[in-house]
Amino acid sequence: MKSVFKICVLGILLLSAGFANAQAPKFGHIDLQALVQIMPERATAEKQFTAFQKELEDALGMMQKEAQAKYAEYITKRDSLSETVRKMKDDEISAMSERIQTYQQTASQQLQTKQADLLKPVFDKADKAIKEVGAEKGLVYVFDMSSRVILYNSKESVDILPFVKTKLGIQ
Repeated sequence: MKSVFKICVLGILLLSAGFANAQAPKFGHIDLQALVQIMPERATAEKQFTAFQKELEDALGMMQKEAQAKYAEYITKRDSLSETVRKMKDDEISAMSERIQTYQQTASQQLQTKQADLLKPVFDKADKAIKEVGAEKGLVYVFDMSSRVILYNSKESVDILPFVKTKLGIQ
């Protein structure tokens, strides 16, 4: 009877060990930047960003042309102007230069904000698809290979880029 009990316990241990191996954590990896680069939404966002950037650059160009024209006019007439008028023109040109610098800083911040706003839905869609594929494949972790943080990539890690592309309908 004792030997039958030992055999049953041994059998249970072997079965549970086999079950534990079947449930070993699975890891996946993806190059998020590569995925985003091939998403059609990124191209649309990039076009919108480029149009916005051109609009800001055109406004800056107009401001710079105006400032250059005023400066050139001032240089040609400087010697014939009274001290008071010369000081007023100097102040006017300095103020224009400051406005241009302020505009450049503001435009740079607006560009960063616009880019983040346009790319957020793209990254959100990619993130959602990655999570869905990870759940479908039973993965415990999915690592982003584009962050270059991974020091070792085992063959047991599943590259889910093809699955996510399929999920998103990208060839």
